[in-house]
Amino acid sequence: MKPIALPTALTAALMASGAYAETRLKLVEVITSPERTQVLQELVDEYEAANEGVEVEIVSLPWGQAFEKLATMVAGGDIPDVVEMPERWLSLYAGADKLVNLEEHIAGWEHGDTLSDKTMDMARYAGGEAHMLPYGFYLRAMFYNKKLLDEAGVDAPPKTMEEFRQAAAAVSALDGKSGYCLRGGPGGLNAWVMMAAAMNGTNEFFTEDGQSRINEPGSVEGLQFLIDMYQDGNAPRDSVNWGFNEIVAGFYSGTCAFLDQDPDALIAVAERMPAEDFAVIPMPVGPSGKAFPTMGFVGWSIFNSTEHEDEAFDLVAHLSSPEANATWTKRVGVIPIHEGADEDPHFKTEQFAGWFETMESADYVPTIMPSYLEQFGYFADSIALDSSQEALLGQRSAQEIADEWAGFLTEQYAEWKSEQ
Repeated sequence: MKPIALPTALTAALMASGAYAETRLKLVEVITSPERTQVLQELVDEYEAANEGVEVEIVSLPWGQAFEKLATMVAGGDIPDVVEMPERWLSLYAGADKLVNLEEHIAGWEHGDTLSDKTMDMARYAGGEAHMLPYGFYLRAMFYNKKLLDEAGVDAPPKTMEEFRQAAAAVSALDGKSGYCLRGGPGGLNAWVMMAAAMNGTNEFFTEDGQSRINEPGSVEGLQFLIDMYQDGNAPRDSVNWGFNEIVAGFYSGTCAFLDQDPDALIAVAERMPAEDFAVIPMPVGPSGKAFPTMGFVGWSIFNSTEHEDEAFDLVAHLSSPEANATWTKRVGVIPIHEGADEDPHFKTEQFAGWFETMESADYVPTIMPSYLEQFGYFADSIALDSSQEALLGQRSAQEIADEWAGFLTEQYAEWKSEQ
């Protein structure tokens, strides 16, 4: 029996209707919000319009359950082509050989040469090869209130830890004002880590033989720095319990003059303070002449199970182009990935200057939290929170909490190392 030949017009109609789909890509986003999903859909629509025959399905996972849901998808064989990859998951999936090495793709990409050095450093965070193309950075820098510094007689924003201490003390001498919006409550570990690293001259969490460095003398000095800031009255008394919302409100309300935060805090601050009243500078450097601001980053990875690797990278490339990345970073509050982004009028302001200087200068070395440790979340949210609050209140010494932290982290590192 001869095969039935479909009329040419019918064949074309079936193909146009999607019955003969040429390429279908699944993209999973994991840091989901209505605003982010809307922006992502707009960029994907642009990609589809420029790539006839390619359809992209966006699967949005709620952040609170995203890690487990993605792991279940992968284990069950429902593996996406492209995934939004937080840095805390990168080592897990790259180490399990699940991700495409993007080095050749990036090298052949027309915009690969404009990616900043730190962008490529972070792309290669897991194993020294690019298993992710970052789309932006949550990088810590220091907000400061110009009016409060002027009123306190501080001539220039601080560049060093000691200048930071002195400026905070000068503002705290003003009636009803404090120098520093200390995050003593949930999520406050970043400041403790940054101050310890600045005073110790390194952001390495472990020695070559696997010992935590958080209880080395320099690190203890950094922990003591924050304790002193609070106990000397250079931070509000109730800041021992402050979280993100409280420290940001403390800054834009004029309660305190300094706030260390990521670019996403700028959205709330800029809505409530005139641009001329505040600016952002890099974190103050320690005795080594370097600072070690914490940095989180997120990007796009491709699972190596994809049957459409080239098309998947074309999608990643579109989302990561200078124009698309500028749109994305402005809407979601991260630092862009391409050199020259600071020339964009949106970013060419005093408010963004501190982050771009941090990205461009060798004096500022990004610190990536060791979230690959199985119990690091418990450490950050429970052990470090409780013990640091006890230290702020004078119930424990800097050395005591440093030794406790070092013991836990060293044990966790040994367990992680044994499984590699």
